[in-house]
Amino acid sequence: MAPTGCKQCPWHCVFFMNKTILASSQGLLQFHTRTVSTVPKCKYIEVTSPSDYIFHVQLNRPERRNAFTFEIFKEMRSVFDHLSTYLKCRSIVLSGAGKSFCAGLDLQEGVQGIMAIIQDPDMDVARKARALREAVGTAQESFSSPEKCAKPVIGAIHSHCVGAGINLIGSCDIRYASNDASFSIREVDIGIAADVGILNRINKLVGNDSLTRELAFTARDLNASQALQYGLVSRVFDTKEACLDASIELAKEIATKSPIAVQGSKLALNYARDHNTDDSLNFLLTWQMSQLQSEDLIKSAMAAMSKKKAEFKDV
Repeated sequence: MAPTGCKQCPWHCVFFMNKTILASSQGLLQFHTRTVSTVPKCKYIEVTSPSDYIFHVQLNRPERRNAFTFEIFKEMRSVFDHLSTYLKCRSIVLSGAGKSFCAGLDLQEGVQGIMAIIQDPDMDVARKARALREAVGTAQESFSSPEKCAKPVIGAIHSHCVGAGINLIGSCDIRYASNDASFSIREVDIGIAADVGILNRINKLVGNDSLTRELAFTARDLNASQALQYGLVSRVFDTKEACLDASIELAKEIATKSPIAVQGSKLALNYARDHNTDDSLNFLLTWQMSQLQSEDLIKSAMAAMSKKKAEFKDV
């Protein structure tokens, strides 16, 4: 059942309205999606809830292979900022609608926007520089939003994941891919260095500086099996549908755990990545002073002893 919605609203987000998605021959999960009325309305991002505490954020510009525009930058940050503090959200799946996960930046809009600033006769060099800084900063905040979100974000990647796409998945906590996925740090082919996150994160994700530089300097494609060997993704699936199914199942599993523990683990991992071991341990000392007082500790221990499922309050 195709989603419907008012295309006239500049911030319209297409929602499924209590529709049932039936399992297909490719093995799609059977799940009910719910209206997510509290999420900021978007034009190019679709947000649904396939299960309790699970949110599916999908790039929804399939006619342009989900190429990023300045509007999508703003929508992406708005959605993840909201879900970060939304009590009914415990884990998130990020995917792309249509034939590609993301084909990069919309070059027509992007180049026009940059050139409009550079060629503005009414702006001096200082003002042009400030305008460019603001534009790039907006994009950086967008691509950092999954990382800054308190909830775990699972990237479900298929087909093209280039330029803006690889910058986006670099900010995800976990990355799954379909067998047809291909990855590229494409910016060098349009005459710029990647400046919205992937060059800053990728070595911390994979630890192969030589290959990272090769990819950044040449814009070569990396296929799914190479990405798995490289460490960019943790699992590869035969089809797009299987990849999305597995991502949602993983999100469900995460959502059954203590949200205090899960969110604390994400915070600790992100902090440790950017600090030395002693600083990270000291950070956790302070963090755990409050978090060890959570009732989730007792509930988890009781559930383990009784072999029953624990129920946790929202956070």
